[in-house]
Order: sequence, then structure tokens, then C-alpha cells
Amino acid sequence: MLRVGENGAGKTEIMYSANMSYAQIQKYLGFLLSHGFINKVKVGNPMVTYQVTNKGGELLRNIDSIVEVLEFRNGHNGNGA
Repeated sequence: MLRVGENGAGKTEIMYSANMSYAQIQKYLGFLLSHGFINKVKVGNPMVTYQVTNKGGELLRNIDSIVEVLEFRNGHNGNGA
């Protein structure tokens, strides 16, 4: 969900990209908003998009680092070995 919102995305785009139901999207958007990982940006009436905040970008970088470490430990170091 955060990846889709890096460049700004509407609820429907996020829903389809994350392969989630409307109820799931509502729940997770609420969580991400309340913790400051995304902002709601009004771009028209009633158009709203969601944009990743600096804090959300930091979370994404941390997740990427963790995934990289886990893949390396599992023998998937990216060089085909």
C-alpha cells in the first residue's frame, strides 16, 4: 500500500494494486493515516489521494533493508547463488 502511495494514489488504485477489499483498505488507510505514514491530499471534489510522508518513506526503506537481510540469510544474495 505504501509503495503505491509514494507518488500519490487514490483509494481505488491502492485497493486494486494491493489486491484488497474495500473494508481492508479502509482499515489500513486509517492505520497509516493515524500513525503519520501517509497524508490525505484533496485534489478536487470529491477526489482524494494518499501520499506517503517522510515517516512512511523511512518505514519503506527500513522494510527494504530487513527484506534484503532476510534474503541474504536465506541464501538469496541477488547474484544467482
